Amino acid sequence: MKLALVTGGSRGLGKSISLHLAKKGYDIVLTYKNSKTEADKVVSEIEQSGRKAFALQLDVADVNTFPDFVEKLLLALNTQWDRSELDLLINNAGIGINESCANTTEAQFDELMNTHLKGPFFLTQMILPYLKDGGQVLNLSSGLTRFTLPGFGAYSAMKGAIEVLTRYMALELGSRNITVNVIAPGAIETDFGNGVVRDNPNANAFVASQIALGRAGLPDDIGAAVAAIASDDCHWINGQRIEISGGMRL
Repeated sequence: MKLALVTGGSRGLGKSISLHLAKKGYDIVLTYKNSKTEADKVVSEIEQSGRKAFALQLDVADVNTFPDFVEKLLLALNTQWDRSELDLLINNAGIGINESCANTTEAQFDELMNTHLKGPFFLTQMILPYLKDGGQVLNLSSGLTRFTLPGFGAYSAMKGAIEVLTRYMALELGSRNITVNVIAPGAIETDFGNGVVRDNPNANAFVASQIALGRAGLPDDIGAAVAAIASDDCHWINGQRIEISGGMRL
C-alpha cells in the first residue's frame, strides 16, 4: 500500500486524481479549502472502492497555517495508518483568475502567487521530512505556459515558475531517489474559470477546435494519466514537464 497527499482533492482535477490513485492501490489524504461536505463525499467514494482516505482542511495560499496542518497530517498518518511517511505529494490545489495584464490588481497577483508558487514551495519544504526516500512529488502547471490565451498572464507566470522550480527540486532531491515532475493539463471541463469550458457551448466548441483529438478534456483524462505517472513503472521520468492536453495547439 502507498499513501498520497493530494491538495485540492475535493473537486475537479484533484478529485479525479484522488479517485484514480485509489484505483491503483493508493490510500489518500486529500485537502479541501472550504467544502468539508464535498471532501467527505470523495473520502466515502474512495472507501467504497476498498481503499482508505482522510480529509484535512488547508488553504495553500496561507503558509502561516502549514505548521498546524502538518501536525494534523502526522496525527492522521499515525492514527489512521500507523505510519509517519508519505509516498507521494501532489501539489494540485489552485484557482483561476481571468484578467488582462493591464487590469490585474496587486491583490489578484498576490493571490495567484501565494496559491500557485509560494504555497507549493513551502508546503513541499515542510512535507519533505515525511516523504519517503524513493517517493514522488507531482506539481500541477497548465498548458497555458506553452500556448497563450488572453487574460491568463499572471496565472500562467506562476505556472511557468512552478515548472522551473520542479526541475530544481528534481535535481536537489535526486540524492534521496525522489522524483519531481510537473503535469500541465490543457483545457478541461471543470469549474476552473467559472466553468467556462464545461458550461459555455461556444467556449467548449472553440477549445475542441484547437485540440487534435477533437474535444475538450475531461477530469478523468487527467486523473488517469496522473495515476499512471505515479506508478513505479514511471520512476525513471524525472524533472519533466508532461503536458496532458489531447494535442492542443500543436
